[in-house]
Amino acid sequence: MNQSNALFTPIKIGRRTATNRFVINAMEGCDSDEFGNPGAKTYERYGNLFRGDAGLIDLEAITVQYESRGRLNQLSIMPRNEEALTKFISEMRKINNKPLIIFQLTHSGELSHPDFSRRVCVKPLPGFGGDLLSEKDIEVIMDQFVLASKICHNCGADGIDLKLSHGYLGSQLLRPYNDRNWKYGGSWENRSRFAFELIERITREINDPNFIIGSKVSVWEGFPGGCGSASPTTAVMDLTESIALVKGLEERGANYILQSAGSPSITLALSQPDKNIPDTAYLHHYFSKVLRDALKPETVVIGSAYSVFRDGRNKLQAVKQEENTVLYWGNKNINDKVADMIALGRQSFADPLTPAKLMAGQEKEVNWCTACDNCIEFLIRQQNVGCSTYNKPYTEAMKVIRKEIGLLKEKHT
Repeated sequence: MNQSNALFTPIKIGRRTATNRFVINAMEGCDSDEFGNPGAKTYERYGNLFRGDAGLIDLEAITVQYESRGRLNQLSIMPRNEEALTKFISEMRKINNKPLIIFQLTHSGELSHPDFSRRVCVKPLPGFGGDLLSEKDIEVIMDQFVLASKICHNCGADGIDLKLSHGYLGSQLLRPYNDRNWKYGGSWENRSRFAFELIERITREINDPNFIIGSKVSVWEGFPGGCGSASPTTAVMDLTESIALVKGLEERGANYILQSAGSPSITLALSQPDKNIPDTAYLHHYFSKVLRDALKPETVVIGSAYSVFRDGRNKLQAVKQEENTVLYWGNKNINDKVADMIALGRQSFADPLTPAKLMAGQEKEVNWCTACDNCIEFLIRQQNVGCSTYNKPYTEAMKVIRKEIGLLKEKHT
C-alpha cells in the first residue's frame, strides 16, 4: 500500500465495504426534538457529514432509555422513534449513498443528568453516584439495547456501535472499581457479562451477516479503578482486561473495535488531547496498536485522537511539521498496522467536509480544528453543539456564554 494514499483506499468491515479509511466519530449535538427524534440541526449537521464522504459515519450516543440520559435534547432509539429514524436514514442516503452509517447505542448510567432524568449507577463513584441498579434493572436495559439494535436494523442503518467507553454504563460495569458482589460485578467474568451476553444476543436476534456490529472501548480510563487499571484502587495501567474485552467481543461476532481512552467527565484530556499539552495523542497510537496486535486481521481497528494533529500546526515538539499532520499519522499508522481506519471527532465539527477535501488534494482548504474545546463547553451546558471558530451562529452563542461567565466572576469577587 502506498504511504501517501492509504487513507483513501477502501476496506471491508464484516461483509460491507467502506470506500475510504476516514470515520466520523460519534459526537453529540444536543439537537433532537422533544421526543428524541432528529431535529432540524441534526439533519443539517449529518447532511454536511454525508457530503464530506467519510467511509463510515457513527451516529452519536443515541440513548436506548429516555428516562436515564445525559442530554436534554439527546437522540433516542425506541419504538416511538423508528419512523423518524427511518426517514432520517433515507434522507441522508439521498445526499450520498456511499458512506456506511452505524448507530452508537448507549445508556448514560451515572452520567445521566439529574435535572431531567434518573441518575443510576452500578457502584457510587465519588462525584457521581445515583440509584443503585439491580440485576433485574440490568436485564431490562439489555432488552432495551437489543430492541434498539433491531430498530437500527429496521430503519436501514448499516450497523451498531455498542458503547463501552467514556464513562457511560457499559464502561461503568467493566471497571475494576465495580467490585460489588452481584451478577455483574467483582470478577472479570461478572463484569464482562453485560458486554458479552449483549453482543451474543444482538448477533443472534438480528441474524443478518451484512449488519455491522462493533464497539467503542476506553482502553484505559486514567483514574483509580477505571477500565484498564490493575485493581479497584489503583490507576496503574494493566491492559489485560481491555485486551480480553476486545478479543471476547471479536469471538462473539464483532466486526470492528473503535479505540478510545479516558472518561471525558473525569479525564477529558486523555479522551481528547488538550491543545496546550497534546502529547496524549501519541498514547492513543499505543492503545490502538495493542488492540491491532491482539485481534484477527479481518477485525477492523479504528484509531482515535487525530484531530489535534491538524495540518502540523500544533504544540507537539521534536517533530517536523509535515510529519505531524492528520494525513501523515493516518497514513503511517495504517501502513504500520497500528490501526486500519482513523476517527475524526472535533475535526468533524470544524469542517464536516474534511475527508472529501483531503481526498481531492485540498488540504489547504480544510478548516482545521483548533482544539479550543468550545464544542465541549456547549455540551456541558446542554446547548446545541457546533464549532464556534468557523460557524458564526456558534461564535455568537459562545460570546453569550463567555459574557455569562464574566458576570459570574464579577459577582463572586
